[in-house]
Amino acid sequence: MRLIDTHTHIYMPDFDADRAEVVERARQAGVEKMMLPAVDLSSIEPMRKLRDSYPGVFALAAGIHPTELGDEPKAAVDTVAELLEQNPGEFAAVGEIGIDLYWDRSRETEQMDIFERQMNMAARLGLPVIIHCREALDQILEVLSGLDNVPSGVFHSFTGDSRDVDRIHHDAGDFYFGLNGVATFKSCHVTDALDAIGAERLLFETDAPYLAPVPNRGKRNEPSFVADTARFIASRKGYDIEELAAKTSENAVRLFGI
Repeated sequence: MRLIDTHTHIYMPDFDADRAEVVERARQAGVEKMMLPAVDLSSIEPMRKLRDSYPGVFALAAGIHPTELGDEPKAAVDTVAELLEQNPGEFAAVGEIGIDLYWDRSRETEQMDIFERQMNMAARLGLPVIIHCREALDQILEVLSGLDNVPSGVFHSFTGDSRDVDRIHHDAGDFYFGLNGVATFKSCHVTDALDAIGAERLLFETDAPYLAPVPNRGKRNEPSFVADTARFIASRKGYDIEELAAKTSENAVRLFGI
């Protein structure tokens, strides 16, 4: 089985004690490549170190996460832009970026502004985006519908329904949808949206160390667990697991060029 984990943060300190073993377990599970999205500027050097330790395995994305804006988010975005411009080809995407209103709505306007700035940056540089959207689809679509040029990208950790998929296609274009361990939770009904998404627009991810799938829910997530999510989706929809894994990996290569 050939898989790509399109969203993992195993550069974080959660993996300092056993990172090499985590990478090996991923390899044994069939995970050939992994995408490392930044959450802020401090993510960049650990990401680079991990990539350099495993040539050909990791791809990088740079961006400012909506809950990590800090005191000077505009300056941080300018630094990301400078980083991308000075290192063409090093980063496969801009991310993760977006709007998160789950915990705090006090910076909603600022989050929307920073998201718009990073979307425009991605469009200018010809890079796809990794979108974090939590309790904020209306705001995300408001920003996207106002852009002159909407880059391609993925709605990471997607948990919406078929109506949300239709809204995204109508208002934003042909985005991909990243499914992770949340899809295996009994409380999540995203599998009902799979017909609207279609295998051609599906990606698999972990968001490690967060959101481990059943049967490891509640534990530290890791890239090898992406296989559990893939098997769950395949069984729920009657897909052949090998074909689905190959298709979603092709999608990742098409989107990110990795």
